[in-house]
Amino acid sequence: MQPRRSPIPVQPPSLHLNQLYRPIFWLACLAVGALSLTPVQNLPHQVFDIWDKAQHAAGFAVLAFVGMLAYPRVLIGVTLGLLGYGAAIELAQSATGWRFGDIQDWLADAIGVFTALALRTSWRVLERRETDRDAQ
Repeated sequence: MQPRRSPIPVQPPSLHLNQLYRPIFWLACLAVGALSLTPVQNLPHQVFDIWDKAQHAAGFAVLAFVGMLAYPRVLIGVTLGLLGYGAAIELAQSATGWRFGDIQDWLADAIGVFTALALRTSWRVLERRETDRDAQ
């Protein structure tokens, strides 16, 4: 007589990748905040001298993408949180006396966040199409 098989396959517990991305996301947020509030003369020399707004957009796109990997079930929460974080940084810069808050910097942050959201959403749509195709 053969042993009875469980209708639900038993798999060993696995560490989800999003748990690995979470500390990376929060450390990156701390780094961006610290660098944003540091006096300009104390910042390291820039390796790439690119337009300031492009730096904002790229930095927040990376934050958003890592945040969406860390918290894949709350993409809108990550998006809204980073928009608020960018605004808070600009307000904090205005209060320092050695940095200047700028609405255009926040708009560049928002462009980066929404770019990452659009890429992640497109990626999910392609994953679903592939899954649906494989299921047929």
